[in-house]
Amino acid sequence: MLLKDRVALVTGAGSGIGAGVAELFARHGARVYSIDVNGAAAEAAAAAIRSGGGFAAAFEADVRNSEMLKAVVDDAMARFGRIDVLINNAGIYPRHSFFEMTEQQWDEMQDVNLKGMFRLAKLVLPHMAAQRSGHVVNISSVTFFVAPKNLSHYIASKGGVIGLTRALAREMGEYDVHVNCITPGAVETEGEKLLNPPKEQIDAIVGLQSLKRRILPLDIARVCLFLSSELSDGMTGQTLNVDGGWVMY
Repeated sequence: MLLKDRVALVTGAGSGIGAGVAELFARHGARVYSIDVNGAAAEAAAAAIRSGGGFAAAFEADVRNSEMLKAVVDDAMARFGRIDVLINNAGIYPRHSFFEMTEQQWDEMQDVNLKGMFRLAKLVLPHMAAQRSGHVVNISSVTFFVAPKNLSHYIASKGGVIGLTRALAREMGEYDVHVNCITPGAVETEGEKLLNPPKEQIDAIVGLQSLKRRILPLDIARVCLFLSSELSDGMTGQTLNVDGGWVMY
């Protein structure tokens, strides 16, 4: 097991990519903290892990609230005395045209998608630096490369995630803390299914990919596992694109 007894914090773990990461990490022996703004969803994901024999603790926490995040970090440190992995996955993605976008909508996007990662990193990285080990994986988006319409605030936030990743990797390297990033493509999640997008829209996205299938949360989770384990110990400050071969760079 690649993460046996490692303590891993996963935000946005109530569904989608976060839930997939939490489940895979638990199967590889991690002690998982399932963190989500939806407390019931966080608990359901954690309960599913526990039913399979893994360890998972659920916390309701908004990444805009430092005190809620601190409670999670404090619990992990009190219980285990260490934090080995942080998956910064929580995010929002409402669409607005630039002309119609309000300053409040812009600020909310940055507050959740970018500053939320800053807040949790500020709480976790001092512990990783002190123990001189750790892996942080920040979830950005393929939209940074393809720039679809009506997402200027979202794309700006996800570009900021890549920049933050690189800057933290440079500062944290001397402490043997690895900071990397993933840019997922069009991932098939529960949230997408609820929106019920037209089949033609989905077919068009798959048509842009080299791999002619939907990208799943498990595809992203497997790369998170790689970046959170010793398999990637020679890497930091990198952005890995997991989009089925849509964008190549």
